[in-house]
Amino acid sequence: MSEVVKLRKGLNIKLKGSAEKVLEKLPTPATVALKPTDFQGLTPKLSVKVDAEVKAGDALFYDKYNPEIVFTAPVGGKVLSINRGERRKILEVVIETSEKAGSVEFKKADPGTLSSEEVKEQILKSGLWSFIKKRPYGIIALPDEQPKAIYISTFDTAPLAPDFNFIVDGNMDTFQTGVNALAKLTEGKVILGVNAGSTFTGVKNVEINTFEGPHPAGNVGIQIANTKPLNKGEVVWTINVQDVLFIGRLFKTGKVDFTKTFALTGSEVSAPKYYQTVLGAPVASLTEGKLIDADYKQRIISGNVLTGTKVKKQCYLGFYDSQISVIPEGDEFELFGWADPGFGKFSATKTFFGKLFPKKEYTLNANLHGGERAFVLSGQYEKLVPIDILPVYLLKAILVNDIDKMEQLGIYEVVEEDLALCEYACTSKIEVQKILREGINTMIKELG
Repeated sequence: MSEVVKLRKGLNIKLKGSAEKVLEKLPTPATVALKPTDFQGLTPKLSVKVDAEVKAGDALFYDKYNPEIVFTAPVGGKVLSINRGERRKILEVVIETSEKAGSVEFKKADPGTLSSEEVKEQILKSGLWSFIKKRPYGIIALPDEQPKAIYISTFDTAPLAPDFNFIVDGNMDTFQTGVNALAKLTEGKVILGVNAGSTFTGVKNVEINTFEGPHPAGNVGIQIANTKPLNKGEVVWTINVQDVLFIGRLFKTGKVDFTKTFALTGSEVSAPKYYQTVLGAPVASLTEGKLIDADYKQRIISGNVLTGTKVKKQCYLGFYDSQISVIPEGDEFELFGWADPGFGKFSATKTFFGKLFPKKEYTLNANLHGGERAFVLSGQYEKLVPIDILPVYLLKAILVNDIDKMEQLGIYEVVEEDLALCEYACTSKIEVQKILREGINTMIKELG
């Protein structure tokens, strides 16, 4: 049964540089990379060596503790390098692309005609299982678990987020095929979270919930908590919109196709719009020649400005990201900034006169405007999180490693993106997302 949920808590951050709904297809990049560091809790084991020839869909590495979960090549070619960090930690598996390499052949079939085990086996072997995450914890789902539902948020309310209605336009049949495959993996339902005017309301074989309100209304964790909250011992799975397309293509064509649409956004982009390339492409393939030639430093972020990762042009796109954000670094000194009335500034606490212009778009930088201070109760966090939890008390329970309190205060309900606004608005400059992930890792280690 469809449900309409109106959320009042949260905050929309209006930034300059939203992507125009124009799509440009980019050529296949010379190299792509898969990064084990993109996967929380993964201990990777290599399946290939340098100079090995691989097809699209061949395994590059797998999870040491769950060997059936493999991570496959987005494109065919030759393994150019395996880059390592401290203690030989695997950072990247880089592939030199070749159009002649081809693709691994998988079974082409309508998911509706297959058993749940056949669907699961195909998704596992193709490497697409890595797109399915579990709640609690926000880590890759385990194939032997029984989720009570699978959730898909079809809209994103983060700053400058891509419009999935535009991205999926013309591919709804492929999306439906992906949904039909996912429906085979749960005894419950596939549940879509949509917003007003969504093109996803016509999707079949799903339950649809409509959400209204500011960010983080588009976060799948917020949608779960406001419809069917998790109890201890329960598991649900989540997956992103474009990743459903990957699964749909697999069953429609019998091949993996990691073609993905990215929104290049931000005030430092000369003409923000959408670009189609392959997952794991170099950041430079999207940004080169497309940024404003500024006199000050720029910060390139793989993802959105709240939860994304700071990257350099020679880095590769994040596995789960659908956008690149480029904003000023903000490391220049601001003389008497404290005395500025702030007509051109944005504030989560309405400190500046910019609050008089609610529709104004802002150029914000990455300046922290101060260092870490005492972590005090201010009531800020509660205004930004539309879930029935106490974020400050939860974070303090994590800091003192009180597992019982973490459970009682709702650690099963949230992952980093759900509290990202708290970190943005925090007057104490607390690293909220980092602390939360440390708490989640403690829960995984202690309770599994």
